[in-house]
Amino acid sequence: MAKTNEPTIIKKYANRRLYNTGTSTYVTLEDLAVMVKGEEDFIVYDAKTGDDITRSVLTQIIFEQEGKGQNLLPVPFLRQLIRFYGDSMQGLVPSFLEYSMTSLTQEQDKLRAQMSDTFGATAFDAIEDQVKRNTEMFERAMKMFMPFSAGEAGGSPAAGDGASAPQAAKAEPSSDLDDMKRQLADMQAKINALGDKN
Repeated sequence: MAKTNEPTIIKKYANRRLYNTGTSTYVTLEDLAVMVKGEEDFIVYDAKTGDDITRSVLTQIIFEQEGKGQNLLPVPFLRQLIRFYGDSMQGLVPSFLEYSMTSLTQEQDKLRAQMSDTFGATAFDAIEDQVKRNTEMFERAMKMFMPFSAGEAGGSPAAGDGASAPQAAKAEPSSDLDDMKRQLADMQAKINALGDKN
């Protein structure tokens, strides 16, 4: 439904049916909840008496949402709210709650921006990046141990005697990973040499 400057008139009949005069259709509380979320303003009148019953209908929508398990209002808050009825502070509660909700609504965009800055565009992007990094690290680690398996099968110089390791070092481009490979090959050669002596 398109937003208009004038609130849509909803009429509630004795059979509890709600009639949207803007679309000339019967609507449900669920439809009215969608209108509220879409920031479409409406006023509900009792069709028989003409009384404005918007407040009670909105309260009924909240009751329905809470009944579906979408609990937004904590029990201590509800208890405190009930205690304010008839209290000398009752007159201040509506304006305080309205101010608090307005502030929360204004701050939610800032909160979303902060969450985006902290966790990236979305949490899924951050998780996906971490998975990619872990996969790359795992692949590098597997490649590091490939020379040992190749050496066992075909007598690769990486797992051979100590003299072949420096030649391999000259042939390979220098990088941290290559340095680690060379160090591991040297260690393997020394272990093999110790094994031969025993």
